[in-house]
Amino acid sequence: MSDWQNGLFALPCGADFPGALAEGLIRRMEGRPPQEMARVTVYANSGQSLMALRQAFIRRGPLLLPQLRLIADLGGGAATAPLARRLELGRLIDAALRADPDLAQGQSVPELAASLAALMAEMQLEGLGPEALEKIDASEHAQHWGRALAFLKIAAGYYLAGPPQDREARQRAAAEALAAAWARGEKLPQGPVIVAGSTGSHGATRDFMRAVARLPMGAVVLPGFDADLPQSVWDGLDVMAEDHPQARYAPFLEEFGPPREWVEGAAPDPARNRLISLALRPAPVTDQWIEEGPQLGDLPPATANLTLIEAESPGEEAEAVALIIRKAVGDARPVTLIAADRMLTRRVQSALDRWGIIPDDSAGQPLPLTAPGLFLRHVADLFGTEMMVDALLVLLKHPVTATGLGADYRREHNRHTRDLELHLRRNGPAFPDGKALRDWADRGDASSKPWALWLAGLLERIVPLARDRAPRPLADRLRDLRALAEELAAGPGGDAEASGLWAKASGGLARGVLDHLAAHAAMGHDLRPGEFCDLLYEELQGQAVRQDVAAHPLVRFRGPREARTEAVGPEAGLVILSGLNEGGWPQALPPDPWLSRPMRLAAGLTLPERRVGLAAHDFQQAVGAAQVVLTRARRDAEAETIPSRWLNRLVNLLGGLPAQQGPEALEAMRSRGRYWLDLVEVQARPRIQPEPAPRPSPVPPPPALREMSVTEVRTLIRDPYSVYARRVLGLRALDPLRPEPDAAERGNVLHVIMDRFLRGLPELPETPAAMKSRLLSITDEVLEAEVPWPSARLFWRARIAGIADRLIADEVDRLSRGTPTVVEEYGALSVEGLDFRLIARPDRLDLLQDGRVHVYDYKSGPPPTDKQIRHFDKQLPLEAAMVQNGAFQALGPAEVEGISYIQLGGEGKTQGREFSPELAEETWQGFVTLIRRYLTGERGFTARLAMERSDHASDYDHLSRHGEWDTTEMPKKQRFGDDG
Repeated sequence: MSDWQNGLFALPCGADFPGALAEGLIRRMEGRPPQEMARVTVYANSGQSLMALRQAFIRRGPLLLPQLRLIADLGGGAATAPLARRLELGRLIDAALRADPDLAQGQSVPELAASLAALMAEMQLEGLGPEALEKIDASEHAQHWGRALAFLKIAAGYYLAGPPQDREARQRAAAEALAAAWARGEKLPQGPVIVAGSTGSHGATRDFMRAVARLPMGAVVLPGFDADLPQSVWDGLDVMAEDHPQARYAPFLEEFGPPREWVEGAAPDPARNRLISLALRPAPVTDQWIEEGPQLGDLPPATANLTLIEAESPGEEAEAVALIIRKAVGDARPVTLIAADRMLTRRVQSALDRWGIIPDDSAGQPLPLTAPGLFLRHVADLFGTEMMVDALLVLLKHPVTATGLGADYRREHNRHTRDLELHLRRNGPAFPDGKALRDWADRGDASSKPWALWLAGLLERIVPLARDRAPRPLADRLRDLRALAEELAAGPGGDAEASGLWAKASGGLARGVLDHLAAHAAMGHDLRPGEFCDLLYEELQGQAVRQDVAAHPLVRFRGPREARTEAVGPEAGLVILSGLNEGGWPQALPPDPWLSRPMRLAAGLTLPERRVGLAAHDFQQAVGAAQVVLTRARRDAEAETIPSRWLNRLVNLLGGLPAQQGPEALEAMRSRGRYWLDLVEVQARPRIQPEPAPRPSPVPPPPALREMSVTEVRTLIRDPYSVYARRVLGLRALDPLRPEPDAAERGNVLHVIMDRFLRGLPELPETPAAMKSRLLSITDEVLEAEVPWPSARLFWRARIAGIADRLIADEVDRLSRGTPTVVEEYGALSVEGLDFRLIARPDRLDLLQDGRVHVYDYKSGPPPTDKQIRHFDKQLPLEAAMVQNGAFQALGPAEVEGISYIQLGGEGKTQGREFSPELAEETWQGFVTLIRRYLTGERGFTARLAMERSDHASDYDHLSRHGEWDTTEMPKKQRFGDDG
């Protein structure tokens, strides 16, 4: 092979890299025996690239394949498991944090260990030892960076000492040994060696590529090379221009000169490549747009196969992309979606479900999002956190739970879970435990008792683990996790091995992750619950599951990195570049907790902008494909977005070249994009436009209801439809899934405190001090029994203590004038001529010394004003009317002296309101007239009749279909149960 040309070669942006590489190699091997091809060694940068190259060779007919290898495997891989190395670093970091907690800056030990391991790997790839950190002058940086650097020197001295252990160190050592041997003429390969598809972004890879290029039969083929970049720009691509897409190639050109073409005519659209090359010039030389822009010629031909979609939201963007894919499939054309944002690809995949199109997604599904992975995360979240109702139901409703007894029992399990949920929503407790489940089992039906007892036993094991927040060995936490997960998955008396926990590929991967963690657990430090969750998630996240179902042969989802070597070309067909927003593509740079940007530069490490430059190269390679669609969303869930810097540059360049018809070309790109957005709008538009619902005012058949509480009268005035839905239809809103210490809960607790306080009044008068002591003692007892939230208990106790003196002073005055005679006791008053009664349970009715009665009501919030009482808050005037009419047996008919509100919040004041016996009678007669109209059907139960505020919500707004009508619309009476 003496005529083999060695050195540096390249393929242009947009070229079919695997196909062109195979074509060029086959041409170079023409006329040689077939077995010579098997002597060729091709090194690629990723496993995906290797598969693409293999397929490219296979598609070109029967031939012997070259040896396909990974650059990363040069040193034979890691000698020590990366997990073990991270756990060792975690032990060091944990010890450092105990001495200096500020070192963490809010990150957990596993997170810090992962970032530190990545830094150590980068140092090894760049050939830097611990001495490189000595070049950093800590006095020039903030105190935090100085502390981080001091620890980093210790960690580097420990981690980088001794023989190479990590894949990166062994790769670099192997590359250096090969380069040295080849330079001496030793161990020369017997056949051609090609490095294909790598940009040389790391020092070890770059040195290996340089050594291969010097071999007599060596070749380096660069992907996505910009041949239109002037030499003056190449000369300026130094270490400070890391964010330029071609910056990685500058050292190769400086050493070897401009690369030769691997094959001719590989660029699908040279005119577009020139346009993109100019648009992506480094920021300091963008003035070249003015000089070189006119040399591009007319721009519409260069952008004829470019489409720009600027959607209003990520959802609209995904729908547009899905429609494009659907059209390509219908035309039997291949289509490739390239996106860095995995949330966007999941949206597109969801939109494709309506047509049954399953893409070939190279990333697969991250293991933490699979059923077993998510299940293990939920179980791990139980450690160190009091389990609330919602956390328990998340586990019980998970598709893995109770699958060890077959599908039939799983249906029974779901029924028991539903019944338990309704019970816990209504009755609690907020933090369910084994005792609560056993009590429910005793009261429930016989079929649910074995299931409830099984769950009670589990909870009795979970509660101690939830309350244990101290550091524990990793092996112990893994054992607890596996035991709980298997028992939950098995079900009562079931088999964990037959469950869905370890089933299918995802279950096998999940088991492998736990086994791998267990094998190296002794290397780690004692972990707190949160650190264990972080470590588990990190290990699960490192695995992905390819879909078991057959993907559509024409639809591919790829990541930006795969654009370098296999995501563009004829096999890719139409290329869609999506998520072109800052933070999406390029993605935001992660913070480095160890070294600042100047510190990295001083140590000889690459700048963080290197990642931006690699992402820019991926974009430049992909946008050079034959036909390209660019998409972005103007807004995300939070705010307006910023276009990707590369898209922004392209748009600005086109808009600034009117003489070359740049604005017209840009408008044509957007016009082609609006076509798809219009289709999205048409698709979202319902085929049949239903008539909006009228504002309801139902009239049920009599008797609509036979009793009502005084507290519901306010609702009857404000929103009669809610009374209809609750009392007539029997519908009640579910209690919240997660009970919270909200205002309603606080009001209930305060009422219990005052009820017990009044019922415990001694026969002999108490001193104010004794009365206050008894009040606070009752408060402590009630809070301990009724409020499971420690912080709420402390806060509410402090509020009662703060107003206790005022409450006691007012209570002494009240007791000097009368005696609490009715405390939280029911009374009822019938309406003459109707089968209906008004019921009440007053907080407190005091019988005064003159034989009259004073009506009190406790309020934890601001009490109603006199104006509010006159218009809709009729509770106390109606209770007074009931007293006057003898509704309470303990009092009989009695005259009411007044009405007052006792504040159990704020300043604890007792506030009287305007009152007269005539007001009570007038209020009662008004209520009788009002309820008679509803019960006789004269008036319908109108939705939102007189809401105090338009933004106040009702539990029944969805039932009344509020939103299809508004309060300016006249209600439509609807009679039920008769011919009317």
